[in-house]
Amino acid sequence: MSSPTWTGDEDYPAPIKISAIGWCRVLLRGLPVVAILLVGIFTLTLIRLIERPIFGLRRPIGGHVPSIVCRIILFVLGIRFRVSGKPMAGGGAVVANHSSWLDIVTLNAGNPVFFVSKSEVAKWPGIGFLAKITGTVFINRDRKEARQQTKVFEDRLAAGQKLLFFPEGTSTDAIRVLPFKSTLFQAFLSDELKPKMRIQPVTVNYIAPEGEDARFYGWWGDMDFGAHMLQTLSAQRHGNVEVVYHTPIQAADYANRKTLAAYTEATVRNGHFRTKHSQ
Repeated sequence: MSSPTWTGDEDYPAPIKISAIGWCRVLLRGLPVVAILLVGIFTLTLIRLIERPIFGLRRPIGGHVPSIVCRIILFVLGIRFRVSGKPMAGGGAVVANHSSWLDIVTLNAGNPVFFVSKSEVAKWPGIGFLAKITGTVFINRDRKEARQQTKVFEDRLAAGQKLLFFPEGTSTDAIRVLPFKSTLFQAFLSDELKPKMRIQPVTVNYIAPEGEDARFYGWWGDMDFGAHMLQTLSAQRHGNVEVVYHTPIQAADYANRKTLAAYTEATVRNGHFRTKHSQ
């Protein structure tokens, strides 16, 4: 069962007509981004051919390739990138607010992570392939498979991976944090994971380009991915993004999934520069 997409109560930002110069920027940014992705895929594939037989799920070298690629992509786009706080060392769960497809780039640029995504994403053209090759964990939102998915999490965490979750269950307009769904956190409190499970709340703040709608980087509802990507590539100027790493916590310190979800949500909200308490 998939999560409903958040639509909000306000109209979408007015579409920006792309000028001739804007289309030139699309090419000047888009072509290098494609080239960077292709080089990254080729490099990662070669590294995994060596890593997999030796290290299995561990990715001591390959895990850093997406991070390097994403930092370069942000530079090419002209989006200024800043980090506050310190990513936790070793494996664990990372929970963050979700604003846009750009989160894939910004959260990987800050620190190597492995996204946990709904199984449907694996079938999406292009994006599904990139998700697979970068080690994304695909899950079915089915309680019948909860035990099996917990085992997948346990194996990944034992390999030192950081698994990134979006507890809101949907992307937003980048100016708010939605309530965290507590169901996700139940896996962290299983008998196998709870004693050693560490969780780091992370806040992502997008600052729109000067003069643009504050929701410029948000991607939500039924907004078209292609149109939003072209808007990003054609922008005359860009704003910036800040990734805030909060103090990690121990799952064993929380009585149940609701208190764990409430604490991480409050922490992410407190780090958000203009959170609206919206349901």
